[in-house]
Order: sequence, then C-alpha cells, then structure tokens
Amino acid sequence: MARPHIFITGASRGIGAATMALIREEDARVVGHATSDGGGLIGTDLSLPGAGRALWERALEALDGRIDVLVNNAGVFEDNPLGASDPDWDAQWERGLAINLKAAADLSRAAILHWRERGSGGRIVNVASRAGHRGDSPAHWHYAAAKAGMIAMTKTIARAHASEGILAYAVAPGFTMTGMAEDYLSSRGGQQLLADIPLGRVADPGEVANAIIYLSLKAPAAMTGATLDINGASYVR
Repeated sequence: MARPHIFITGASRGIGAATMALIREEDARVVGHATSDGGGLIGTDLSLPGAGRALWERALEALDGRIDVLVNNAGVFEDNPLGASDPDWDAQWERGLAINLKAAADLSRAAILHWRERGSGGRIVNVASRAGHRGDSPAHWHYAAAKAGMIAMTKTIARAHASEGILAYAVAPGFTMTGMAEDYLSSRGGQQLLADIPLGRVADPGEVANAIIYLSLKAPAAMTGATLDINGASYVR
C-alpha cells in the first residue's frame, strides 16, 4: 500500500501537536495546520468564510496532490456569557460555529470529493468533545452545540459514504491537559471539576492522540461512524 498522507488541523499545540509527534513515528507523511504560518505548519484563520476550502487546496499541494486521512482537530473554547451584548453574543456564536464545525464540514466535503475523484476511499477523524454528549457550562452553549454537530456529521458521513470506502470516526475527549483546559480548570475551581471524573485526573494529550492515530491508520472499516469517548468515565454511554 502507498504510504498514507495525513492532514491535521489545529496542529500547533495540545492534542494536535501530540498527534503530529506520534504520527511521525508511523510510516506516514503528515502536514499540519495552525492559525498562522510557521514551524512547517500551514497558517489559516478558520473563522473566515471559505477558509476550510482554501486550506484544503494548500494542504493538497503540500502533500503532492493526495490526502488519505483528514483529522479535523482545530477548535476554540471561548466564553460567551448570557449577559453579553447582543452583537457580542452573535459574534461569538458565529466564530465558534465557524471554527468548531463549519470549517470541519468544508474540509470533509472537499475530502470526500477528492476521494470520489480518485476512486480511492479515505478516512476522516473528527475531534469532538464530551460536551457534544452531555453539554457544557452556561457560557459555552455554542461550543457544546458545535461539538454535538460534529458527532452527528461524523455519523452522517459514515452512513452516506461507507459503500465508497470513505470512513468517518470521532473522538470525544473530556478535559484534556491543554492550554484551553488548564485555563478553564483554574478559573472554575479545578478540584471541584476533578471530583466529577472517576479516574481522578484529566486526560493527557498523548492519550487522545493515540486514539486519533488508531482511527486514522488501524481501526477496522466496520467501526465507521463510531465515537470513542476519552473522559475518565465522567460521561459514559
């Protein structure tokens, strides 16, 4: 088989950076994305209209015209309090949905059309969140809604395109020790939040990265449509 070509969004830190590091140990070629160019990453602001489609073309060029695996990991976790002004509330919903859901949808659409043209099949791995199942804080409606949409999108792609050899999986981490989670834990009282996690700790980025790599390269086709929960038993289904 040809050496797989993998494209990962949100690869500059946290889960994305951990995944990039581990994938380099596999027999695969990988290109990553960040919000700005540098460090070998393709820089694109995914909050802008059409950014996902433009990013796909840049990634495709960087990988010599072939992408076999798309990992939609880019995301933001930003407050949107109920007491915000109407313009601020609307802007944060638009920004959150653009980055956390719409960009992933645009990239997934481009990937599916690419694989159809090649007749090759491929894999999409969406990094969702525990919030997509159980909701989130009162200031994060938009985040939970986007991640629930990502899980539903994964299922839809899997059901619609499995016969074409196009597979879709998701991972749904709970709190993971990245910059976003560390800030949230410190602001909300870390010990109280940890008490809700039977494992007694948040996940390490490498734990999530290992699941992403498994789904990208090794998971059986019959698993398509599945979401892997990585939350220390803080939400079980």
